[in-house]
Amino acid sequence: MHHSREILRLKSTTSLTHREIGQTVSRSSSVVSDCLGRFKVAGLSWPLPDELASDQALIARLYRTPAEPPTDRAIPDWNIVHRELRKKGVTLQLLWQEYREVHKDGFQYAWFCERYEAARARLDLVMRQHHPFGEKCFTDYAGPTVHIVDPTTGVVQEASIFVGVLGASNLTYAEATWSQSLQCWFRSHIHMYEYFGGVTAIEVPDNLKSAVHQADNYEPRINPAFFEFSKHYGVAIMPARKRRPKDKAKVEGAVLLVERWILAVLRNRTFYSLADLNEAIDELLEKLNNRPFKRMEGSRRSVFEAYERATLQALPSTLFIVGIFKRARVHIDYHVELDAHYYSVHHTLVGELVEGRLTDCTVEIFHQGVRVASHLRSFIKGKATTLEEHMPRKHQEYVKWTPERLVAWAGKNGPFTADVVQNIMKKHQHPQQGFRACLGVLRLSEKYTALRLEQACRRAAAFGAYSCRHVRSILERNLDGETLPGPTPAFPKAPETRTSEDPENLRGSKAYQ
Repeated sequence: MHHSREILRLKSTTSLTHREIGQTVSRSSSVVSDCLGRFKVAGLSWPLPDELASDQALIARLYRTPAEPPTDRAIPDWNIVHRELRKKGVTLQLLWQEYREVHKDGFQYAWFCERYEAARARLDLVMRQHHPFGEKCFTDYAGPTVHIVDPTTGVVQEASIFVGVLGASNLTYAEATWSQSLQCWFRSHIHMYEYFGGVTAIEVPDNLKSAVHQADNYEPRINPAFFEFSKHYGVAIMPARKRRPKDKAKVEGAVLLVERWILAVLRNRTFYSLADLNEAIDELLEKLNNRPFKRMEGSRRSVFEAYERATLQALPSTLFIVGIFKRARVHIDYHVELDAHYYSVHHTLVGELVEGRLTDCTVEIFHQGVRVASHLRSFIKGKATTLEEHMPRKHQEYVKWTPERLVAWAGKNGPFTADVVQNIMKKHQHPQQGFRACLGVLRLSEKYTALRLEQACRRAAAFGAYSCRHVRSILERNLDGETLPGPTPAFPKAPETRTSEDPENLRGSKAYQ
C-alpha cells in the first residue's frame, strides 16, 4: 500500500497528529502535510471512490504532472536551459526571468521549474550531473591494454591507455603510454591540457600511486610530485574516494566510450611503435568527439568550442619539468644517496631527513620544505658529487691539498724536506695515500724548529729512510746534528726546477693527477 493511502486513512479514522502519522508510515510530518493538502485540493473525501481503488490511480490524482501548455504560448528549449545552468552563478530563476522578458505572456515560475525537471529526466544520463563549464576534469586509465610488437626482436609489450574528460562538455582525450609510472602520468597530463588548450580548476583522478600516496575519504595524501605539478598548472587535486566509482562517473563513461569506439576498432591491427598507436588513436578520437549527441543538439567538440573553451584557465608560460621525489637521511659524511649516487648537503644537516627531487638534468634537496642544495644530476653509480661550501672547514682545507702543493710547502723548509715529502708520496700507488705522513713530517718543525727538521731530512735521505717515523726518530734521538758517515750527500735539486730527465727523483705532474 502506498503511504498516501495510509496517511489519508489514519487522518480520517483516528485522532493522531501529523507527526504521529508520519512516525507510523515512516515519513516526515512535512510529507504528511503535503499529502493532506493535495487531498483537500483534489476535493476528495474518505472513504475514497471506487475509481481510486488502485494506488496508481490515487497517485495520479494527488500528484498530477503539469498540464500541457496551450499551443499559443512559447515553450522554452530545455536543452539550452540545461546547458546554461552549468555556467557559474546561473539559476533557474534567472533563466525564467530572461524567458519572461522575451515572452511577456509566458508561464509562471512554478510551471517553469516543474517542466524543466520533467525534461531533465529525459536527457542523456551523462548530462544529469551538474558540472559547470571549466570546473572539473576527470582522469583514469582504461582497463584493456594494447599490444606493441618490437619490429627487431619480435618482443610484445603492453601499452596502457590514459583517458581524460572534461566534466561539462564531455570532450575526451586519450593516448597510449608505456606504463602508468609517474613520468608517463605527467606527460599524459601535459599532452591532455595542450589538447584542451587550457586547464580546469579541479581535477578528479583515480587513486593510482602516481596521483595518490595514501587514499583516504577525508584527507588523501597526494603524491608530492603530482602536488608540484598541480601547483605549476594551478589545478586543485580532489581524488575520487576509494570504491566510490560515482565520484568519477564521467571518466568511467569516457573509458567505456574509448574502449568501444577506439580500442575495439583497433583490435585487429598490429602496431610496431607507440607513435603509430597514438596516431591511430588520434584519428578515432576526433571522430568520437565530433559524434552528435543522441538526445541533445551538437557534439562534444561543438559544446566545448561554444561554451567551455573560454572558461578554461590559461596554460602556464613555462613547461613543467618532470621530477621524482625521494626521501633519504643525511649520512655522517653529509651526503644523501639518491638513485645510487651521493649528493652533498651542508654538514650541519647530518642525521636529518630530507627530500630529493630528481629531474633529467638536476637534483634538488629540500629540508622541511626549504631547498638546501642543488646539483647537476649524475648517473654514475656509487660516486659522489660534493660542493666545497657544504664541507666543514677542516675538510675544505684538506681538499685543497695536492701533491704539488705539499712539495712546494716542504720546499720552503728546505730542499731535503721537500725531497723526503716527495719520496714518501712516490712510495704509494696514489699520492693521496701519503698525505697524512707528509703532513706529519712538516708538523715536526713546530716542535723541533725548521732547521732541525731540514737536518733530520738530510740524514734520512742519506740512508734512504723516507718515512715520517724515521724522521721523528732522528729528531727524538738528536741524531740530526751528528756528522754523516761517508761523503756528504749533495743537495737535491729544487722541485720546481726538476724535469722529466730526472726520473729517479721526480715522477712528473701527470703521476699525481
